[in-house]
Amino acid sequence: MRHDSRLSRVLHALIHMDGHEGRATSETIGHMLGTNAVVVRRTMAGLRDAGYVCSDKGPGGGWTLLCPLAEITLFDVYIALGAPPVFALGLADDQPECLVEQAVNAAVGDALGKAADALMTGLKAVNLADVAHDFERRSKRLSRHRRSAA
Repeated sequence: MRHDSRLSRVLHALIHMDGHEGRATSETIGHMLGTNAVVVRRTMAGLRDAGYVCSDKGPGGGWTLLCPLAEITLFDVYIALGAPPVFALGLADDQPECLVEQAVNAAVGDALGKAADALMTGLKAVNLADVAHDFERRSKRLSRHRRSAA
């Protein structure tokens, strides 16, 4: 099963947008993420509807952040993307009257529920400013490493 990388990709775009002067076009974001501008527009639509970004059409148009990164959590972005399924695992429903299937589904469903709760708690605990600060820390460390290697 193919994994859904929309959350990671849109977080990537938002961090870049924060450091970008002016509007970022769908084409610019698409090039940065290695995807099509249409995919960018489709993905960013949920963020626009949630009020985190706005878009202007036409020449000079593009995407703009509407609030500081510290006010947007990873969970907020996840919800704006439509809360996609977080696990490829699922429950069987071939024989709902089978007591074994019921017991297995109860055990697996409970474990999946607890894991999903833990993930959502983790997503709520991190805002985009935290991610941007981590990027800056990594960038400075790499610059120091490159200077010392030269």
